[in-house]
Amino acid sequence: MSVKEQIRPAVEGPLRDLGLLVEDVAVTPAGKRRLVRIWIDRILDGTGDTTAVTPPLTLDEVADATRAVSDALDETGAMGEQPYTLEVGSPGIDRPLTEPRHFRRNVSRLVTITPLEGPAVTGRITSAGESGITLDVPGAKQEPAQSVDVAYADVSRAAVQVEFSRPASDDDNSEEN
Repeated sequence: MSVKEQIRPAVEGPLRDLGLLVEDVAVTPAGKRRLVRIWIDRILDGTGDTTAVTPPLTLDEVADATRAVSDALDETGAMGEQPYTLEVGSPGIDRPLTEPRHFRRNVSRLVTITPLEGPAVTGRITSAGESGITLDVPGAKQEPAQSVDVAYADVSRAAVQVEFSRPASDDDNSEEN
């Protein structure tokens, strides 16, 4: 069993206790040490369609997760005797959207969907469910704005688009620190 395969089960329990899940694990050599990167995210409540905006992880949540992961790795001995550097964080905006939970987590964000057939579509996720999403696609040259339903099974690639002047909503301001 590889080190990566030993890490995931060792840290999943302590992270679950914090309401978090492991998105991915990477272990790379870095000189005499190893660099262990663990990407985490919030566990979403329930299933089904959602139109609710999911707040991003706070620095305090990431710090608590880092302590829990460090303790779990030390207790289980998954890293062996070789020194390592631990990085724990959220996957970030460049993560491709591949699972229904990724789409649910990005409700209200601007995304570009590349379908299996046809041209790419860019729009704002207004609803995400178990089988697909609804996008609000802005109007363009002689085409009116429209709402488009896209099944996950029809998506070849999906990615969040960076917005420097993202429209504000009541949900965006409700979790300010």
